[in-house]
Amino acid sequence: MSRIKHVTTLGSGVLGGQIAWHSAFRGKTVVAYDVSDEAIARCRAAHEHYAGIYRTDLGASEDAIARTRARLSYATDLATAVAAADLVIESVPEHPDAKTAAYTKMAPLLREHTLLATNSSTLLPSDFAAATGRPEQFCALHFANLIWLMNVAEIMAHPTTSDDTLTQVAEFAIEIGMLPIPVRKEQNGYVLNSWFVPLLNAAQSLVTNGVATPEDVDRTYLKCNPGAAMGPMGMIDMVGMQTAFNVIQYWGSRNNDEQMLRNAAYVKERFVDQGLLGLPTGRGYYQYPNPAYQEKDFLAIPDLSQVPELVALARPRG
Repeated sequence: MSRIKHVTTLGSGVLGGQIAWHSAFRGKTVVAYDVSDEAIARCRAAHEHYAGIYRTDLGASEDAIARTRARLSYATDLATAVAAADLVIESVPEHPDAKTAAYTKMAPLLREHTLLATNSSTLLPSDFAAATGRPEQFCALHFANLIWLMNVAEIMAHPTTSDDTLTQVAEFAIEIGMLPIPVRKEQNGYVLNSWFVPLLNAAQSLVTNGVATPEDVDRTYLKCNPGAAMGPMGMIDMVGMQTAFNVIQYWGSRNNDEQMLRNAAYVKERFVDQGLLGLPTGRGYYQYPNPAYQEKDFLAIPDLSQVPELVALARPRG
């Protein structure tokens, strides 16, 4: 067993909330922290949703769900949230200034032995090591969305991360049922997002530029990847529109990538600004809990009577 018994998630959004619930389900004592009562209320509601998923998808008993709830607490006071933490997993928005501010505020509140891990999806641990005040006890531990299903945890050090920190974090990942993926050098995007973000950006470009509908993007993906649960546009919904926007806006600006910036504007105007955040709010490119890509006829060969409609759609436009 690792020495990590008490865990705090810094940020209770989509992934922060999932990490908190799953860590508690796997036996850890967890505090889910966020900056407002409204954010905590959303996290509590999400946890009730996860309880249902764990019952149906993982076969969790009522006793296991009750014990998970008993191990969970919630806080909007940072000092209270980290007071007993052996490990703090940071999941604040994917923006360098926000993450740096969170680490700087937290640094004087931590116990001497507390370890820190960033769940950043595209940023490097070395970007924030100095702000933590304990760089040797800091690394990246990146989880995939739908943690109970896509149970990978990428472990990435920065130059002064200690072996003891990596050992404890790897042990923790295994204890909560993750497949640990060692990232051998610092890389924006780690392993997962180094291919995942370009995939989603390419798919979004097809929609932004009017080349294909979201449904047809996903049809091509699902036909060519038999057994896949969803296509790229469904994946954007899963990630959440706010996170998708944050990532493509940041990298579009950093790399002066005009297409990425157009994609970010498209997502912001049509989804984020409308409060349509994908799976977290029940509507994005698809409506949930029954998205169209799960319907039996989504990949069906069309009837010949539909050919005129196909021809009209295939005619080039400006």
